[in-house]
Amino acid sequence: MESVLVTGGAGFIGSHLCERLLSRNKNVVCLDNFDPYYSPEVKKKNIQKALKDKHFHLAECDIRDKGKLARLFSSGTFDAVVHLAARAGVRPSIKDPHVYQDVNIGGTINLLEMCREHGIKRFVFGSSSSVYGDNSVVPFSEKDVLMKPISPYAASKQACELFCYTYHHLYDINITCLRFFTVYGPRQRPDMAIHKFTRLIDGGKHIEIYGDGSSRRDYTYIDDIIDGVEASIDKDLAFEIINLGESETTELKRLVSLIEENIGKKAKVKRLPMQPGDVPITYADISKAKKLLGYKPKVKVEAGIPSFVKWYKDQER
Repeated sequence: MESVLVTGGAGFIGSHLCERLLSRNKNVVCLDNFDPYYSPEVKKKNIQKALKDKHFHLAECDIRDKGKLARLFSSGTFDAVVHLAARAGVRPSIKDPHVYQDVNIGGTINLLEMCREHGIKRFVFGSSSSVYGDNSVVPFSEKDVLMKPISPYAASKQACELFCYTYHHLYDINITCLRFFTVYGPRQRPDMAIHKFTRLIDGGKHIEIYGDGSSRRDYTYIDDIIDGVEASIDKDLAFEIINLGESETTELKRLVSLIEENIGKKAKVKRLPMQPGDVPITYADISKAKKLLGYKPKVKVEAGIPSFVKWYKDQER
């Protein structure tokens, strides 16, 4: 039975991936430190179902802890590592850039070193569309020259991609870096816009809109993202950087309207200036993902938002 280590496995994307891999008869080791960036109880709830599976194993560990990582990697053989653990968030990274260097860059190097030492040849890295910065050329292509990240979070993800290439070149590790575009769906982090807007609108509280509401995002439903991640685990692509998005954009005003329609309440809006680190648009060119991974996103935002709101309401009961 193939064994896969998923770092950040109790988080939003990670917990969905663990369940998908278990359904495919994989042995899954979930590494998570239950960081208090948001409630650890949320993450514990995310893996309640997986914990009932005999092929699921939880390893509470911080990716900065070299000693614990060494013991974990020495305790068994991993066929692949999917590295999703990270300190997330554009705006928080501006306030505390050092922790993003420490966790995202330092932690990634620790995991690459473990793969080198233990001869693990498949590594999938969860990157971000944030690396494209304020890119005026749309849709965003993996061929774009990236030299201007506009937040420490984006810079840390771009640095991790560079280290991934270095370890591929030096040690012949097959590495795929997946640039995720605004992932949403059940279990989405509570600080992310769709989840936060839904909670605030439902509670009759004001939501904050930065700018005039015309900014656009390529919102990608969690099931589509997991399809892409799973396909990347099964492919030995040497080294590749691949966008995973819907390749469609939704205006912020339209997003709020969809949430209003599905929650059954009108939003109270507080308008604020655009924030440092924010970009006016994200838009994925997914032709490479289609070619190399057979990636075919299926869930448009008009179907994804109702699915998310239903999950949200179920949690509130």
